[in-house]
Amino acid sequence: MGAIKAVIFDLDGTLLDTLGDLAASGNAVLRKRGLPEHSKEAFCQFIGDGMANLVRRIFPEDAKPAEGVELEAALADYKAEYSTRWRDTTRPYDGIAELLDALVVRDIALGVLSNKAHAFTEQCVSEFVGDWPWAVVLGQRDGIPHKPDPAGAIEAAERFGMKPEECAFVGDSGVDMQTGSRAGMLPIGVLWGFRGAEELRENGAKGLIERPGQLLDLLA
Repeated sequence: MGAIKAVIFDLDGTLLDTLGDLAASGNAVLRKRGLPEHSKEAFCQFIGDGMANLVRRIFPEDAKPAEGVELEAALADYKAEYSTRWRDTTRPYDGIAELLDALVVRDIALGVLSNKAHAFTEQCVSEFVGDWPWAVVLGQRDGIPHKPDPAGAIEAAERFGMKPEECAFVGDSGVDMQTGSRAGMLPIGVLWGFRGAEELRENGAKGLIERPGQLLDLLA
């Protein structure tokens, strides 16, 4: 793989610590239905495959909403709850600002690809990391398969005007590592997010970093 000219970041668990707000929103949905709530930490295993899958996973096995109208209603409820909580506790992880500054200085193009709904993805990027020049910001959109399908990552590379092999894909989950690998990019796993090193390695991570600034060493 040649010189990396662009970095595509996952959002939740990579750029932003969104766990508290996602958990509070999910637990509100369960509470309204008289169902048991989860610890904040439990949500680490629910996040990463889009909001519909998160909603499916938080319900007990004997109370899962049926596919179709019931699931759509639960998903709409979740989105409504999240729309009131999305910035209560969410913050960029320590070191992200400095990393983005350094990438800009190196003339590395910046992008985001998330399985979070597109409108929420744009909203969070604008609110929390909007001071940096994002060339591409993509969330989950109708008609576009979500990660780990590589379509979104390949689209991002096209928008950069670059080849996939000129891009690094940085994320905190196996889904992200699969996405980067399948797109022909350099997949790099972060250890401050919602999943662990074993999952990242098993799904194709070519490098693991414990702090944001370590990404610069892998791109050198």
